[in-house]
Amino acid sequence: MNRGIVRYNQYSMSRTPLQEALRAKTANDGPPVGESDYRGATTATSFSSAQEEFTALLNGCGVYDLGFRARISLTGGDRVRWMNGMITNNVRDLATEHGVYAFLLNPQGRILGDMVVYNMGETLEVETDLSQLEKTIATFDHYIIMDDVEVTNISEHWTALGVTGPNSRAVLKAAGIDVPELQPLQTHAAQCTCDCDCVECTVVRGEDGQQQSYELWLAPKDVHKTWQAVVAAGATPAGSEALEMLRIVAGVPLYGADIRERDLPQETEQMRALNFNKGCYVGQEIVERIRSRGNVHRKFTGFLIDGATDVVVGTKIISGEKEVGEVTSAAVLRTSSGGRTFVLGYIRREVGVPGREVTLAGVKATVAQLPFDTVVSGLAGEALVQHR
Repeated sequence: MNRGIVRYNQYSMSRTPLQEALRAKTANDGPPVGESDYRGATTATSFSSAQEEFTALLNGCGVYDLGFRARISLTGGDRVRWMNGMITNNVRDLATEHGVYAFLLNPQGRILGDMVVYNMGETLEVETDLSQLEKTIATFDHYIIMDDVEVTNISEHWTALGVTGPNSRAVLKAAGIDVPELQPLQTHAAQCTCDCDCVECTVVRGEDGQQQSYELWLAPKDVHKTWQAVVAAGATPAGSEALEMLRIVAGVPLYGADIRERDLPQETEQMRALNFNKGCYVGQEIVERIRSRGNVHRKFTGFLIDGATDVVVGTKIISGEKEVGEVTSAAVLRTSSGGRTFVLGYIRREVGVPGREVTLAGVKATVAQLPFDTVVSGLAGEALVQHR
């Protein structure tokens, strides 16, 4: 076994395998699908209207491109011990075919990236956004010294689709992909019986156990066939606009937007990424010091505006004429009754109490508990959608 080897290709912004296939098809069959850069790759912005697509993801079943996700494989006898010393969550006790969400920190406890790490038996596999790939692998490379660890970028050999909504499992079954009851972030090697004849298809249950959401990992050559099979079974194609709206109303922070390198783990409120019993890892001293001495001063939370208002990222949050935070993401859900604006951002902890009134660019907003499920459920009969 080679020691400390890192193999990867420099990634430039490029179309996902699915988007390449869709462009080739529409070149002959119809107008091209609008596309935009999203999380490190170019993918479809929308297929019909973001309103219809978001509604399907929320109330029915939507299928979307996850080709902006990267995959890294770790092999070697020291891989588990080494990785456990690199990230904020516990890999050492991770069951086979299960994953865990974690942060990668610098020695000062600042967040370099986020990822999901899966124990696949003979390997550990890391899933992150393509926009984070180069930094993640360079950081891994920096810390491999005399360890029996080999890090390989396998992103070019895999791509993924997402399927979300209460009807997702039934739609997958109708498409020939029978999914058993899975725990959050549990994987399953599915034998497809659909027309796509996938050679290999790995199904992953989403992290939120209250929602029906799945990832399908498969070879790039099979992604368009599988997409067609899932759509034919009843899923609504969804683009990045609807996917981003879903992310915001679910209160899930995005690295590069809501989580930055200057942020500390406890400020993000993503405690699911932290394990305080696993022992040492890079940045652990700072994380433990915060836990033992008291909370950080800021917190990541939601804000709700009654009405459709365009809120610019970076807008300052004001309370009592004092600046107490800033906006990191915002989305507008427009309805026949006027709609609501959903905002994510940081606020000083003593002010960030659900129900507290604050001001964003002269507009009144209310601090809200994440996710915004109750509000969205109340508006589900009406519809949506624009995002900023």
